[in-house]
Amino acid sequence: MERNFTPDEANELLWTVRPLVERMVEAKRALDAAQAEADDVSTRISGNGGGLPPARLAEVDAGVSRRATELARVLEEIQALGVVVKDLDTGLVDFPSVRDGRDVLLCWRLGEDEVAFWHGYDDGYAGRRPI
Repeated sequence: MERNFTPDEANELLWTVRPLVERMVEAKRALDAAQAEADDVSTRISGNGGGLPPARLAEVDAGVSRRATELARVLEEIQALGVVVKDLDTGLVDFPSVRDGRDVLLCWRLGEDEVAFWHGYDDGYAGRRPI
């Protein structure tokens, strides 16, 4: 069931959401870095072995798995609050709302002081308007 937020409720929830979004963005960066390392190690091993012990690939893959689990955990925490994650890299999230009888999304991005914009479901970030 989707929860609808008023602008005041969304801003009050930012005390909880902001640190979670910060963790999400960091977890995504860490996952991307771990995946890039795993890709590099895999490429080197598939070539001529690259002087790497075979256990190194398993170690790197385990790191990717840990990072992916961490990211999934924080995403679940955010979504459990009724907040919709839109962009893992920039920390863009939406709070479902109703404005003038129409379903809309209150939009917030990591680095912004408050939830101060909204857009329609089909408008996306580019269609943001001040509340």
